[in-house]
Amino acid sequence: MNVLITGASGGLGRALAIECAERGYNLFLTDINDTGLVSVKNGLERQFGTEIYIKCCDLTDEGETKTLIKFINNQDFKLDMLLNVAGIDYEGGFLQRGFEEIISILKLNIEATLRITREALLCRRPDSNFYVVFVSSLASMYPMPLKATYAASKRFLLDFSIALGQEMKKEKVTVLSLCPAGLATTPESICGIEAQGFWGSVTANRLEKVAHQTISRVLKNRHLYIPGVMNRFLSIVGKVIPPAIIAKLLYVRWNKAQKKWLVIR
Repeated sequence: MNVLITGASGGLGRALAIECAERGYNLFLTDINDTGLVSVKNGLERQFGTEIYIKCCDLTDEGETKTLIKFINNQDFKLDMLLNVAGIDYEGGFLQRGFEEIISILKLNIEATLRITREALLCRRPDSNFYVVFVSSLASMYPMPLKATYAASKRFLLDFSIALGQEMKKEKVTVLSLCPAGLATTPESICGIEAQGFWGSVTANRLEKVAHQTISRVLKNRHLYIPGVMNRFLSIVGKVIPPAIIAKLLYVRWNKAQKKWLVIR
C-alpha cells in the first residue's frame, strides 16, 4: 500500500504516518515545513522498515504541486491512498482577521485540497482500489460564528467528499470524511481546548485513536467518521435544531472561549 499524506509534519499528519507505517505501508509525506518532514521521516525510519519519501511543498502554489506530482511519478510511486490532512484556521471573528488570512483558509482547505486530490486520482495505481480521506471537522455540521470561514470550508469538504465518493464508486474509489472535534495537534490547539473548559474536554479526541480508526474505517469502505460518542450526539442535535438557534448558542460558547484562549496564549 502506497500512501500520500499532506500536512504530514503536524500532529494529525504525524499520527496518521505512524499508523500507516505500523501497518507496513510505504509513505510519501509532504508539508510546507521541511524541517518537520525530515524529523518525521527519520523517526519512522528508525522505528519501522517501511519505504518513506518526503518533499516540501506549498500546496497553495499550483507550480509546486505539479512539481510534487512529477517527483512522485519519477519515483514510480503508484498511489493507493491519499490522506488530505493539510489545513489552516485563524482564531477570531470575520473582521478581526486580515482578508489575506481569510482567503488563505479557502486556498488551502478547499482549492489546494481539491488540486492535490485530482492529481492523486490521476496517478493512482490502475485497476485497483483507491482510498481518499478528507479531514473535515465537527465544525462542518453547524454555522459557526467567530469561525465562519473555517467551518464553511470544512462543510465544503464534507459535502464534496460525499458527492465524490458516489461519483467514483464504480471506479473502486472509496472516500471518507473525518470530522473530529478538538485535537491536541499544536500548543495553540491545546490552549483552545483548555479555553473551552468542560466542552473542550468532553469533545476532544486522542490523536492515536483517531488515526487508527480513520485508516480502519476507510479500508472498510466507510464514508463518514465522527470520533467520540459526544461528538456524534452533537452532530445529530445539529440536524434537528434550527440553524439560527445553533448559531446563537455557538456564538455564546465561542465568544467566551476565544476571550479565554487569548489570555491562556
